[in-house]
Amino acid sequence: MKTKKLNAVRPSVHIVEKTLLNPYNPILINLIGAGGTGSQFLTALGRMNHALIAMHHPGLMVRVFDDDKVEVANLGRQLFSTAELGMYKAVALVNRINLFFGTNWKAITDKYNKETIAASPELRMAEFTISCVDTVSARFEIAELLLNFDERISYMRNRPLYWMDFGNSRDTGQVILSTLTDIKQPESKKFRVVETLPVVTSEFRELLETSESTDNTPSCSLAEALTKQDLFINSALANLGASLLWQVFREGILFNRGFFLNLKEFKTQPLKVA
Repeated sequence: MKTKKLNAVRPSVHIVEKTLLNPYNPILINLIGAGGTGSQFLTALGRMNHALIAMHHPGLMVRVFDDDKVEVANLGRQLFSTAELGMYKAVALVNRINLFFGTNWKAITDKYNKETIAASPELRMAEFTISCVDTVSARFEIAELLLNFDERISYMRNRPLYWMDFGNSRDTGQVILSTLTDIKQPESKKFRVVETLPVVTSEFRELLETSESTDNTPSCSLAEALTKQDLFINSALANLGASLLWQVFREGILFNRGFFLNLKEFKTQPLKVA
């Protein structure tokens, strides 16, 4: 008696946009937020850029958006020194990275919002947008700016392709990678290729809204800040998120599009491409 052959379940994957895998020019990245997570992630981007160039890749060009200045409460948890008190966070971080790695990255001392983009529409043009903001309203405004653009932009260089969002509470957090347009996928018999990764503000709207702190007033000291966020939650998220971005550039195929982190219980749950 013949038995029917079972069809193997093909794993779902996302193949990265081909222009990012073999670029002719540095990949343009907008990093929004230079605080707890953003300051850590910018350092990771500097290391990543250095490694990519060593492998004959054109590297990265990064713009950092933040209108906050360094305060005493930022010292210790965020990557700032006493010599940088009163400086714009974006300027302090970018100056340091440029001196250390010899880059020419840019600091923009304004919020990434409708007013800033209306004044300089070209600032929206970046293949990658990485948000490290601490309010739900900021995320929804970023989503609106990234998703509502003239169709002609889709044919331009540095057109928006991906959005990576970082978010955290005291000792938990998540990183979610979304596509901003359909990414054409090659045919595959081995994998089920997925051209669209859901936008974080649509897929996890309820999670974002419930995770927002009810107290958004600035902390006056490091001790007070640590009652709101664990000392290492930002750096843990930044390093894991950087690993995901590294997979984008070096492997070009994603089985996971993000993760959820519980630092208190030392658990990480990947978010599969589906």
